[in-house]
Amino acid sequence: MKAQTRILVALVGGLIAGVATHAILGAAIAEAIVRVVEPIGRLWLASLFMVVIPLVISTLSTGVAGLGGFRQLGRVGLVTILCFASFTLLSTLLGLSAMNLAQPGGGLSREVTEQLVRAYQETAGPSLAPAAPTFGVDFVMRLVPSNPVQAAANGDMLAIIFFSLMVGVALAGLPRDKAAPMLGWLDSLAQVTIAIIDLVMLAAPVGVACLIYSVTARFGLDLVLSLLGYLLTVLGAMALFQFLVFPLLLWLVARRPPRQFFRDIGVVMVTAFSTSSSAATLPTTIRIAEERLGVPRQIAGFVLPLGATLNMNGTALFEGATVLFIAQVFGVELSLGAQILVVGMSVITAIGVAGVPGGSIPLLMLVLSMVGVPMEGIAIVLGIDRLLDMCRTVLNVSGDLLTATVVVRFAPLADAAPSAQMLPDRQAK
Repeated sequence: MKAQTRILVALVGGLIAGVATHAILGAAIAEAIVRVVEPIGRLWLASLFMVVIPLVISTLSTGVAGLGGFRQLGRVGLVTILCFASFTLLSTLLGLSAMNLAQPGGGLSREVTEQLVRAYQETAGPSLAPAAPTFGVDFVMRLVPSNPVQAAANGDMLAIIFFSLMVGVALAGLPRDKAAPMLGWLDSLAQVTIAIIDLVMLAAPVGVACLIYSVTARFGLDLVLSLLGYLLTVLGAMALFQFLVFPLLLWLVARRPPRQFFRDIGVVMVTAFSTSSSAATLPTTIRIAEERLGVPRQIAGFVLPLGATLNMNGTALFEGATVLFIAQVFGVELSLGAQILVVGMSVITAIGVAGVPGGSIPLLMLVLSMVGVPMEGIAIVLGIDRLLDMCRTVLNVSGDLLTATVVVRFAPLADAAPSAQMLPDRQAK
């Protein structure tokens, strides 16, 4: 049985068992059972959160360091980054707008919301209590850590992200021979954290079943209906971005017929959906860009690998929408300033997402904690994350290919010709 199938089976089983426990045995007995089952799920969740800091430092630093190629490609680099930033910002705004309009987490009764807040505060401790985010001078001062090690120990993610960005910028400016040792170490650290995530995800069916059971046994069918509304809202926003926003950009910016574009990249979309991994899809993405879209090899070799790290428009849409949904469920009112922070952090943390299944979950948890939403609330959506992960990966790789076509139009290489040669089979697998 495939990993996504196991997780979905675990989700359905835990959900049915939780609703049945709540309805048949009553809230008191359900709470007693939850106190035994929930620690198993929380242990799995803690294992995932444990890699947040090394994941951010390694992937964000190496991703920014990769921008050193701009000196060689000039306009290619500028157009690429503008596309990445624009697509990611647009998708995040669309996700937040959809969630603000649909309000799928706002239909819970006040009693259920109070139970949710009380349950997670009792379990996780006062550090997860909702607190209004601070802005202004204090917020700016927190960006620059006087001691990065202390910031990491305290879990101050804003300071860690700023430090990681500075490391990446410094590495991009160093000569290659001087930067290579540090880049190699950071790349190894990134690979280790990804390997840990892979190991933790092996236990995902058990963790998801325990977490979704704990939530539904406590709060019954009301929360399940709210979760269904969340799923439909996010999938609707993703479909709107994929089949309305992207075609408009193709027609107006890239000057390409949308129908032909999606026909050409069909195999890439299927591969991305089935693997939930931009990195695993990359060889196919490069091959299709060169053979069917006529992207020169030099541009494909620069834009697409960079996009697998930096261009996560689907992930940013998911993060922004999910933060707002969980805030609605917990009754946490996010001000306009807090939602602007969510937009900014969704864009920034999407850059640091590893292109592997489940890679966005640890970073999503830190965005939740930064805006005063209990990060343990991620348990509510973890059960259906695999389906959403498959869908958002399709948006990510589609945005990479769209960027490559835009670069071909606005920053063509004079000495480059479209490649008609197929990559070797061993690379395409």
